[in-house]
Amino acid sequence: MAELAVLGGEKLCSEGCRPQLWPPRDLNTAERLKEVYLSGKWSFNSPEEQQFERDFAAFHGAKYAVFMANGTVTLECALTALGIRPGDEVLVPALTWMATALAPYFLGATPVFVDINPETLCMDPAKMEAAITAKTKAVIPVHVYGSTADLEKILAVASAHHLAVVEDCAHMHGGFWNGRGVGSWGDVGSFSFQQSKTMSSGEGGICITNNQELAEKIYLLKHIGYQRGLKQGQAVKAPEGLICHNYRGTAFQAAILSEQLKTLHDRIRIYGESAAILRAAIADVPGVRTQLPGRLADPQGYYSFHFLFDGEEFRGISKQAINEACIAEGANIGNGGHGAVYQHVLFNLRRDEYRIGSGERCDVCEDLSARMLGISHEYLYEPAVARKIGEVVRKVASHPEELRRYCRERQR
Repeated sequence: MAELAVLGGEKLCSEGCRPQLWPPRDLNTAERLKEVYLSGKWSFNSPEEQQFERDFAAFHGAKYAVFMANGTVTLECALTALGIRPGDEVLVPALTWMATALAPYFLGATPVFVDINPETLCMDPAKMEAAITAKTKAVIPVHVYGSTADLEKILAVASAHHLAVVEDCAHMHGGFWNGRGVGSWGDVGSFSFQQSKTMSSGEGGICITNNQELAEKIYLLKHIGYQRGLKQGQAVKAPEGLICHNYRGTAFQAAILSEQLKTLHDRIRIYGESAAILRAAIADVPGVRTQLPGRLADPQGYYSFHFLFDGEEFRGISKQAINEACIAEGANIGNGGHGAVYQHVLFNLRRDEYRIGSGERCDVCEDLSARMLGISHEYLYEPAVARKIGEVVRKVASHPEELRRYCRERQR
């Protein structure tokens, strides 16, 4: 008699594992949005935007913040303010969303893909250094999924080679590294507030920095050249050659995010508790492991939580089959990430428009992407749900021979 439900065994979680309602909605935020609506101060550096900028920067240990339309234009503005130009190269990790690589491309620079550390899944500092050429002018380390890039090592390499550092914190709201918020360590930190993020306003983004000159330049770039504090009709000529855009956010987004920021510390603490439950659940199961948090991350932020089935026990078993077995038990762990950026179906740059730092492929990223499954952060908000998911993954991972049998039956 089979143990796994996918082969007729008893289902482990009869009610299934449901995530928290996302994005979160509550009456306090609804009332605040009503107030913003009735005020008529909806954009153009509104009081809501200014207050959110101050609060978000302070939360992460930065002096300045510039609120924008999304987390792609934040990267673009950060690189522009740092002087990235056509012909430059910008190092980016192979495992990230396309925006990290396309932002430098939009400026005429060449994105250079760097392979990842197999434990954290973030950019490998040693491979980063090996990818540097005379054209390299900046690096964008990404704090991906549930780990923080090794800022200590990356910043040391960047300093030795005079590279600008833009932290991509789209997955890392509320995370801290060595006692200070992520995004405040590099020259600029870039955050996204897109629908799925740990803090969400549908769309939106923000840059934080401790450099006043960079903050002022980024503000010009996003606000069609207007200096902060000036109203329409009071413009002062922007620096020649600084091509500015309308990348503004709105007061409505800022109001939603301000309410979420109030509970971010608690959310990240709960996420950490759930992550510990999930790690413990499979700690003694051969062949499966979890993405490790950042070496000096405390607390570690989470956009998602990932399992890696890369042991010999799972050779020949597809990650799709593993997820189908988990679904049959009542838990969908099918968020496997997007793989290497340059392999994504929507990434359509020509091969001569980007470079892979290690040659033809990023071996670690490509290989692990085929063995990776995970859950989004909404499932971490209730430790009881995380415990059920841990039990499911433990049960499925403990029966590789039944998984092989299931794979054979699928092929018939």
